[in-house]
Amino acid sequence: MRTSELGVRGAYAFTPTVFPDERGLFVAPYQRPAYTHAVGGPLFPVAQTGHSRSRRGVVRGVHYTRTPPGMATYVHCARGSALDLVVDLRVGSPTFGRWDCLVLDAETFCAVHLPVGVGHAFQALEDDTVMEYLLSGGYAADDEKAVSVTDPALALPLREDLPRLLSPRDQTAPTLAAARRAGLLPDYDTCLRLDARLREAALAGAGAREGERHG
Repeated sequence: MRTSELGVRGAYAFTPTVFPDERGLFVAPYQRPAYTHAVGGPLFPVAQTGHSRSRRGVVRGVHYTRTPPGMATYVHCARGSALDLVVDLRVGSPTFGRWDCLVLDAETFCAVHLPVGVGHAFQALEDDTVMEYLLSGGYAADDEKAVSVTDPALALPLREDLPRLLSPRDQTAPTLAAARRAGLLPDYDTCLRLDARLREAALAGAGAREGERHG
């Protein structure tokens, strides 16, 4: 698995080896050794998985979770392809307001790790694009927030040649500046503490499983 550190502090891309044959293919989008080496610990305890299917041109995001509680995410594209956007929304971060853009698809199965407080968006490049998520927290409607994906100050590189379909919530999401003025954005130091707690919980869980295996 190839690992790439992104421009947003603490975010990583992981590209696994794909094994095709006459039956189809096999791939492992998450591999603990590569993830642990990059992030500093095994994958956060998974509280929920997510699955979205989108028509060509659908744009989702920029989504993030109120912090605390915050949420870390590991996402890959299981079908189709998407222009994936990672946006640093953490006030005080050295990369605040910076974004990364990758194509996630069902050819390379590249996956992205987003630490607590980092926003996520994508634009589906074809019909029936399926995104799969591993999430460190469960869904709570009051905690789910959004920043405008069309905020001119962010200047996210959405494809102009595609129909643009957004939910009502995403259409009316505040700009990054407005969300900051309203005190809605995550604090960087708080996000780092929550990320550290997730790593500690993951390491404790891994240690417990190892003890049970040898017990």
